[in-house]
Amino acid sequence: MRVSSQGVTVVALLADPDAPTEIAQRMARILPARLADKSGQGRRFDVKVVSEPFTAGTEDPPTLMRRIMERGRAENWDIVVALTDLPLHSHGRKLVVDLSHEHGLALLSLPPLGGWRLQRRARRAVEEAVLSLAGQVTEAEGSPQNKPLLGPFVGRLTPVHPGQVGEEETVDLRYVVSGPRGYLRVLVGMVRANRPWRLVPGLSKALAAALATGAVATVNSTVWNLAESLSTPRLVIATFGSVALMIGWLIVDAQLWHRSVEVTREASQRARLYNASTVMTVGIGVLVCYVSLIVINLVWALFILNGHVFASTTGSPLHASEYWTLSWFVASVATVGGALGSGLESDEAIRAAAYSKREQERRHMLQDDAGD
Repeated sequence: MRVSSQGVTVVALLADPDAPTEIAQRMARILPARLADKSGQGRRFDVKVVSEPFTAGTEDPPTLMRRIMERGRAENWDIVVALTDLPLHSHGRKLVVDLSHEHGLALLSLPPLGGWRLQRRARRAVEEAVLSLAGQVTEAEGSPQNKPLLGPFVGRLTPVHPGQVGEEETVDLRYVVSGPRGYLRVLVGMVRANRPWRLVPGLSKALAAALATGAVATVNSTVWNLAESLSTPRLVIATFGSVALMIGWLIVDAQLWHRSVEVTREASQRARLYNASTVMTVGIGVLVCYVSLIVINLVWALFILNGHVFASTTGSPLHASEYWTLSWFVASVATVGGALGSGLESDEAIRAAAYSKREQERRHMLQDDAGD
């Protein structure tokens, strides 16, 4: 086991800013006790969280491992586990974790862990990595290089399996995901890292335009008549149309669509993955906005509408179904207004609302490379 001179194994969680740092800080509160309990032999662990953009300017795992090694040597840490919310690739596969038992290093990519119970999965992955790097595997059980890690990495129902390691790499154990299930897992993890629910409050001008459009449309008699004349299938079509328009407008206007400057198969696969995560991130954000508009419009209609005026205009009494239909239709109209209002937002504001900090930096770097 790697142990410092004071008899305590110093573990550094080197985390990218934003979500990885938050995850690392939460797990650091309970990690020392859990590691000590699992390791036995009265061992003690001191867990430190260091937040810094160690992935800035590159997505190459060997380069990142060299950075982690240099950082660990500078601070004299016993074990370094680096966490990032960027999807990493190695030999055409999506990387889950790289480990170097010789140097006490681990590089963990969070998206392949999926979007559900991410905190728990990340904690278990870090625990497995630290215990492996600390030398918990005895010769009778097999060497760290030959014995796969257990827990969150490998299982019958997971698409995670050992990956290829180059001869010149410092890594001695690698886990990757592959296949449709692995692709879906990474995609969901990328969307989770982007936090799509932050899209609505992040687009203040678009939200203001949508709310203003909804407020005016709710008291417009022409809108009342249109809402009463529309059947449910047409309302559904209006919903899909307005949501698709908003998604498309945000992606095109803010230039969120990724175009690879390389012509390799791996670059094409990356581009599809990034664009799929963009569509899902923006789509979830717009759907949250749409549902919120329905609720706000319904409350506004309950407060402002007069049943006698509505009945004299439309010929229908103002009951619960009329409130619902009107609020539903107005939400579609307001979403279109929000799409137009999003044109007042800067591209940087939209990217900040749609992506994590690491993803924003990655896209800035790709744009600079394309410009060169």
